[in-house]
Amino acid sequence: MKKLLILFIALAFVASCAKGSGTTGSYVAKIDGTTISQEEAQAEMSALPDMAKQFFQGPEGTSKFVDELVKKEMLYLEAKKRGLDKNKDYQRKLEEFKKITLINTLLEKEIEAGSKVTDKDIKDYYDSHKDDFTINTQVKISQIVVKTEDEVKKVHDRLKAGEDFGKVASDMSIDKVSAKSGGNLGTFKKGDLSPELEEAVFRLKKGEVSMPIKLKDGMHILKVTDAKGSVVDFEKIKGLIAQRMTAEKQRESFDKFINTLKKGYKIDINKDAVSKLAATQPQAPVAAPQQAPAPVKK
Repeated sequence: MKKLLILFIALAFVASCAKGSGTTGSYVAKIDGTTISQEEAQAEMSALPDMAKQFFQGPEGTSKFVDELVKKEMLYLEAKKRGLDKNKDYQRKLEEFKKITLINTLLEKEIEAGSKVTDKDIKDYYDSHKDDFTINTQVKISQIVVKTEDEVKKVHDRLKAGEDFGKVASDMSIDKVSAKSGGNLGTFKKGDLSPELEEAVFRLKKGEVSMPIKLKDGMHILKVTDAKGSVVDFEKIKGLIAQRMTAEKQRESFDKFINTLKKGYKIDINKDAVSKLAATQPQAPVAAPQQAPAPVKK
């Protein structure tokens, strides 16, 4: 447990507290010629995640924290004494860490500043996407039932090509009763369907088609042709919308920034070298032919 705690603290620190014997200010510990100042210890403590800070509350916790700083510094000094900082693998990892840190600094400056969303942005998004935040309480569904995975693929291929769901149901569904009405099963409320069907159906929006659901009589492909429900209150969903909008803006800003950079750099891709590199990589597994297609809208 102690070793895990030391590792946890070591990973949590971004910068080493080793500043050399010339460090000014009141010190909390000295290890040979290295001093850990009170200011440095405070900075390290402030940088900890909230969960980690709970381990070091109060005078006893602070003493434990300083003890962890000393252990970390001893390990660092011992590694240098053994010349591990000259190790090629270490140097490579260090350069990669420096590169990633510098990239993150750049992106924080260029991307995050342009990815902020206001309360008005969030409310406008909510008002224009209320269908996305509606919880269905009643659905009207149609179905296509087939026997094999190959038939499932044929159904989805026809739907993706733009064919009417009802027409495909009439042609391919082995449930002849519903097939006569284009697959129509009627309207259902929660609790009316089997758990397998209800879980899938009530997640769908109006017009969406489900993944195939395997039941005893075959593979069921369902479409919600109409839906009624209630919209989640804005205050309950506000935080989620903010996260979604921020992520979208960050992607847009990143793509725009990258495209701008490409105009200022000469990039030469050696396709022959790329082909040779690809040949040395393990082959990706081939998707099983029975893999279910993604849901489609029609």
